[in-house]
Parts: sequence; C-alpha cells; structure tokens
Amino acid sequence: MKTKILSLALILIFGTQLKAQQPIKINISGYLETYYVYDFNKPTSNNRPNFIYSHNRHNEVNLNLGFLKANYSGEMLRGNLALMAGTYTNANLAAESGVLKNIFEANIGVKISKTQNIWFDAGIFPSHIGSESAISKDCWVLTRNIVSENTPYYEAGAKLSYATANNKFTATLLYLNGWQKIMRQDGNSKPAGGLQLTYKPNSSLTFNYSNYYGTEGVDEVSVHRFYHNFYAIAQLTDVLGLTAGFDYGTQQKLSGQSDKSEIFAPVLIAQYKFQPKWAVAGRVEFYKDSDGIIINTGTPNGFSTTGYSINIDYAPVSNATFRIEGKTYDSKDQIFIRNNNAVNYNTSLTASLALSF
Repeated sequence: MKTKILSLALILIFGTQLKAQQPIKINISGYLETYYVYDFNKPTSNNRPNFIYSHNRHNEVNLNLGFLKANYSGEMLRGNLALMAGTYTNANLAAESGVLKNIFEANIGVKISKTQNIWFDAGIFPSHIGSESAISKDCWVLTRNIVSENTPYYEAGAKLSYATANNKFTATLLYLNGWQKIMRQDGNSKPAGGLQLTYKPNSSLTFNYSNYYGTEGVDEVSVHRFYHNFYAIAQLTDVLGLTAGFDYGTQQKLSGQSDKSEIFAPVLIAQYKFQPKWAVAGRVEFYKDSDGIIINTGTPNGFSTTGYSINIDYAPVSNATFRIEGKTYDSKDQIFIRNNNAVNYNTSLTASLALSF
C-alpha cells in the first residue's frame, strides 16, 4: 500500500512539473554552397585579391561554405553549435588555431528575466556588424561587399541582449576578445566591446546601428580602434527592396597620440523580384582606407576603390538558389595584377549553387 501511495505521489509531482515546463526543441539544419569564379586578371596563384575572403578561388569549382548546425531552444536556455568547411573557412579563419578554424557558431544563452526578454549569451557568434553575412543565400548579392569582407564575420565573447515584447526594438551589449578573434592576440590583454541597436517599426523597414571599440597590437604599442556601422533595409513593395549602408572607422596612428586614420565606406543595394522564382540585384560601393588600417596596399592613395555588382538569381525551390554575378572593382591606384603588370581594375564572373536544409 505504501509503495502504491509513493508511486502515485511521484506521478502527481513530476507529471505536474512536466506539464508546467515549456517544450524543448532541438533542430538540425545545414547549408552548402558551391561556386565557380573566373577572375579576368588571371591570378597565377588562383587566389583572388587579398581583401576577398568569400568565393576567393579563381578558375576552379569549390565549396565556399558548408556547415551542419544543431540548435537547442528552451524557455530559459538556448544554444547553437555549427561546424563548417570550405574556402571561406580557410581564408577567413586563417589566424585561428587548430579545430577553432572549423567552428561557425558555438554559444550558450540563459534567459535572466522571467518577465522580460533579456538574455545572456557566451561563446562564438556571427558578427553584430553589417547587413551581409557569410551565408550567401541570405544576401541579395552573391558575393560580399568590401565592407562585409573586411569587418568581422564572427566574434567571440559574451553579450547581454534585450528585445521588446513586439520585437520591434532590440539592444545588445557585447564583451569581445577582439576584432574577429576567437583567441585573443598574444601580448594584448585588453578586451574589446560593442553595441548593436536594431529598430523595426514594421515588417518592411529595418534600421540598424552597430559599433566596435578595442585595441590593436600588443599592449605596449597598442592603438585604439572605434568603428561604426549604419544600415537601413526598406522593402518598398513586394518585389522591390533597397539597402543603404555607411561605415566609418577611426584608429590611432601611433599609441599615445591623437592623430587618427579613417575608413569611409558607403554602399547601396537594390533587389527586384521580376518573377516568383527569379530576382535581379545590383550593388554600388566605395571603400576608402588611405592609411591601410584594414587593407594595406603600400600605394600613394592607399585603398580607394569603387565596386559595381549585378547578379541574377533563380530559385527552383524555396531552399535552393542558383546565382550568377558580374563584378568590377575600379581603384584609384594600381593595386591589382594582370599579366605581371599593375592595373587599377579587377573584373570577375561568379556562379554559385546554394542549398539550405
């Protein structure tokens, strides 16, 4: 009799608790993108210019990015783990050590308020800077703009985020290991930080401001970097969308001095869906880094380059896209190489096939 009573009590206690708990969801997803690029400057190493990290191999069919991701979603806990491979991985994470090169995302989050949407997350995340991500299928243009290629694609650290109940406004405060670093630079003991504010007044408009503040170099000679990223996305109609962005960054020229170098980079992107399965997009961009803060050319005017891109997309099904893009860079200085001669232009043709699942 006592055993039956105890069993009934356990069923009542744990059964009630299970009913009270929110269901836990574990999702497995993946992404694959193969590509072919023909660079008309015909680089002998088959590597595209050194400020390009995605779709960066000339005249070969290759994997740009492939990853497998597990997502855990609960009422008070969440987590993501994604492992990747591809030429993007080789180029963009070259400074990381060992198996860290193959981590696309690895983070754990805890909800720290029962009444408000406030989360604390720690680990490795996609970057909070920029409108374009490493996942090409999610971007309007096949290849990344110069700004996206030369701001962090990923970051490591911790963040505190808040979202309103209607998700129209989100704010995130970040503590980071550095500018696109999983492992902190040897000799640099100073952490970095950032802020992201996003406002979506309706389903057709997004306004975003992100920044980054940190030091570059070892402590004794480190210089301060302060970077700002603004962008707005407007879905003007069901078929026409515009994205406008502007980046501005400064960095001390020498430690302890007030003189600063600057980065200036506007971008404009338009996409038009002329059929349910077809879309065309174009991009105009400019990137000026005279002193080589990010892109060092060793030329009189530094990196002062305009880019023009146009692509056409065909999506036979919702989770697969075939794309072709033509792109030209026009630089103030002769920073590119063609037939062993310095030239100020670079033109390429890129095709890709992407699948998400």
